Amino acid sequence: MWDWLSIEWFSLSKFRAFTWVYPYFLYGILAIPILFWLRNAFHAGAFQRLSFTFVRHDPSRSWSVWLRWLFPISAFLSLSCILIALARPQLIRNVTERDAEVIDIMLALDISSSMLEKDLLPNRLAAAQSVAKSFISGRLQDRIGLVVFAGEAVTYCPLTNDYDLLYGFLEEINSKMIATSGTAIGSALAVCINRLRESQTKSKVVILLSDGENTAGNLDPITAAKLAKAFGIKVYTIAVGKFTAAPALKDTLNVALNLGSTDEGTLKTIAKSTNGQFFRAADNSTLRGIFTLIDRLERVKVKNRRFQEVKDYYRIYLNWAISFFLFMLFLKVVFIANVLED
Repeated sequence: MWDWLSIEWFSLSKFRAFTWVYPYFLYGILAIPILFWLRNAFHAGAFQRLSFTFVRHDPSRSWSVWLRWLFPISAFLSLSCILIALARPQLIRNVTERDAEVIDIMLALDISSSMLEKDLLPNRLAAAQSVAKSFISGRLQDRIGLVVFAGEAVTYCPLTNDYDLLYGFLEEINSKMIATSGTAIGSALAVCINRLRESQTKSKVVILLSDGENTAGNLDPITAAKLAKAFGIKVYTIAVGKFTAAPALKDTLNVALNLGSTDEGTLKTIAKSTNGQFFRAADNSTLRGIFTLIDRLERVKVKNRRFQEVKDYYRIYLNWAISFFLFMLFLKVVFIANVLED
């Protein structure tokens, strides 16, 4: 209520910050001294005076003489504040609001021991974590969740737009989080579907990253893909690592040692049946490129709404004008102003 009682309102920086609706009123301030001069010029010698004899003294040393300047100064300030108020000072803030349709994305990350292979640097799992962080940082308001899987699948982070929280969860991921060995791709997809099935967003996406074939879990990956399609969920599958097709005996040995062998056919079928895409990431740069491509594919149109917040401050200067005017009237009834010089 009393914010206007501050000398800061008359500082040069404050005046520069204002936007003036009618700035030509400010030029009137320059005319006020001229009006005072004209008034004195036309009324010179016309003042009524009382003849009193006083002891002679030096007028320059009389404080009452100097105090009489308060009257014209307060009048000048009152008129100036009125003109400032008429100039309509405003502070304008430009505001931009973004309207974007949110996409719900579940990241399903394979954390089996085979993800510690070093064909990607420093290893497959660390490379996937790093690229996932970059992918998350590029999103706008999207809700993102995290599922980790090996021989079984669990939700590590539900859908959220708190990206700092997601970064923390990604950094904590390691291959020892799930004791059950194997690669449960079908189960991982089912957990993602369970998190997305009640989502009200138009776009629901799963990004499933694995370096092996489905060797564990209670749900067939193809069946899980059909469920994803039924719920309108698009699945992007990424096969990580430098794999070649292996004979049946070698595949059995790899599974027994938990080294992993890629079943590209299953990952391709999952992606195709859900209108997604399959990708092969044999090195770090390719993996980054895949996430960049997915980031572009799953972008919604962002509408920017720009408007201005306008706040008027003319009342501040009207309050000051009234204050100076009342002070001027007060001076009229005390000895400081000559009541005969009206």
